[in-house]
Amino acid sequence: MKILLSPLSAIITTLLLTWLTIANPVLLQNVDLKFTDQLIVGEKQFIDDVVLVDISEETLNVHGQFPLPRDVYGDLIERLRKANAGVIVFNLSFPEADRTEKDQIFKSLLGQGVVISHFPTEKSQERAAYTTGIVEVGPRAFPFVPHYSGIAANLPEYESVASGIGIANTIPEIDGVVRRLPMISAVGEMLYPSIILEIFKVYKGTNTYQIKSDAFGVTAVRVKGFPAITTDSKSRIWINPNFEFKRYDLIDEFPDLNGATVFVGVTAEGISNPVPTATGAVYGHDIVAKSFTSVANGYNITTPQLSEIAKIAAILVLGLLIIATSYVRFGWLFPIILISGTIYAPFYMFANYAQLYMVAVQGLMGIVVFAHVYGFKYGQEYFAKMQIKKQFGGYASPEVVEILQKNPSLIKDGQKKEVSIVFSDLRGFTPLGESFGDDVKGLTLVMNSYMDAITQPVLDARGMIIKYIGDASMHIHNAPIDDPEHPKTAVQTGLNMLKAVDKFNEKITSEGRPPIGMGAGINTGLGYIGEMGSTARHSYDVLGDSVSTAARIESKCKEYGCLLLVGGATVERCEDDFFFLKIDDLAVKGKSVGISIYTVLDDVTVEYLREKSNHVAMHDMYRSQDFNSTITMCVELKDKFDGKMNKYYDMWIERCEFQLTQDLPKDWNGIHIATSK
Repeated sequence: MKILLSPLSAIITTLLLTWLTIANPVLLQNVDLKFTDQLIVGEKQFIDDVVLVDISEETLNVHGQFPLPRDVYGDLIERLRKANAGVIVFNLSFPEADRTEKDQIFKSLLGQGVVISHFPTEKSQERAAYTTGIVEVGPRAFPFVPHYSGIAANLPEYESVASGIGIANTIPEIDGVVRRLPMISAVGEMLYPSIILEIFKVYKGTNTYQIKSDAFGVTAVRVKGFPAITTDSKSRIWINPNFEFKRYDLIDEFPDLNGATVFVGVTAEGISNPVPTATGAVYGHDIVAKSFTSVANGYNITTPQLSEIAKIAAILVLGLLIIATSYVRFGWLFPIILISGTIYAPFYMFANYAQLYMVAVQGLMGIVVFAHVYGFKYGQEYFAKMQIKKQFGGYASPEVVEILQKNPSLIKDGQKKEVSIVFSDLRGFTPLGESFGDDVKGLTLVMNSYMDAITQPVLDARGMIIKYIGDASMHIHNAPIDDPEHPKTAVQTGLNMLKAVDKFNEKITSEGRPPIGMGAGINTGLGYIGEMGSTARHSYDVLGDSVSTAARIESKCKEYGCLLLVGGATVERCEDDFFFLKIDDLAVKGKSVGISIYTVLDDVTVEYLREKSNHVAMHDMYRSQDFNSTITMCVELKDKFDGKMNKYYDMWIERCEFQLTQDLPKDWNGIHIATSK
């Protein structure tokens, strides 16, 4: 139950955070919106085909109090026309007649590419405002778009002649900042276009709009002759806050505007209040101008309809992946990559596809899950350490087990290091097995006793038993704990294992059983060490070329008539500590490069030392292709070394006799190419 506590409680935490994502409280919404600002806000971009005209305090000083006389606006239109302005947009409505009775002057100019605004209100309207034809494709858009009770309509005579009339309304987000502008709004039971659509209508000379919707809401709006404008489900577009425009005061003289779209609005203090945006407060006609420019310049940020599902899926999947990967090697790395990827993904999608996925907050929630999981994980280290004794108690000495308990990373983390590997294999099992007949239990007990005998020298030398394979074994030195003299340790352990077999034979032969033998191979080299296997079943293991070489060296013991064979890499590190005799230059199966292999003899006498030079000379004769002299030397060496090498010399004589029948190449180097493992 304690082991299950961490993932179980982490899953509960993940589910709670998923629910929190679905609930989407104000705090999370604010985080998402601030993150959106990080995506959208960038370098300032100056737009030269859009111009702003301000009705400032200076304007009021010249023309009097607001609202200005209509002839002032008429004069403005005429001056802008002379300056080659394009469409002129008033972010103003004109619901009442002019007090100076100059409406006609202004009215006569409204049909000359002028767009005026009307503003929605929460008061019920007494009369319908002017509207244009709206064609809906798909489900009705009415339930999805912003709703208002009424509208501050312009004078009917203005609406009848104006080139365009659109709603100019800003809807702040939950934090009070304006980031999006609706293209369609509902007033009462009617749908009204935004002033942005009306501007495009004027440019394209059309009177209809098309609204595309599906079951999730509005998907796009289109003005005939202009590409479809992708929106969110509420018909809103994202505003690029980075656009900057040339601006003038109403009383200024205008240069050649070269067809620029002109937006007129109030900036005078006390009359118009700035609107908060991601880059600071701006005035209403700034918002309209930025919105128009966003669409006109193809700044078409889309918020995929599945983005909300993506938010929910992000925390659920992220949390579960963090939990799943926390128990694998380098498990801490995966959550960091996943969390970083979750936070980076919106930046990538925005930069490359202009798609806005506000899922960065899910990355923050992933951090919560990460902290939860790993908090429990480190609390569970105690249980992991208790498992080490159970796992390695029979494979390592108590001293080694204690070291592993203090530093489990020696097992879990894995490492690449130089080790000495020892393979052993039982010889003579068949006669021993036959001596027990059907007594399987008795044979099992004897074999266990044999394994105990050859294991104890390994444990005494602080080696690590890697595995038992039937009647064979594999162990290493210098891992998981360090042994600077591991080649020497490995050779001495091999000799001690042979002595242990001798003692074992004394016991079983006294019981009337046939003796057995053991062959062992030793090699030193790099190995990849750690817990390996499947999730369900794994063990401490070592991999690498040096391991396979050690196994193949051991397999040659019977061929060479030796009990213990040692690779040259091991001999080089402890040559002065033991009595080594070179056995062969051997290219094991699967290798093209030869290695020197040696045997090591114990209980060395003076005679051993005297005859070693003859043994070396015999190998020199062989490499020089003097096979007859080699045979002669082998005959002389037989019965030397207390007869321990007799089988080897017999084999070598046979090899020389064979070489005498061969036509050897000039580059023959004496390396024996193994044809079997």
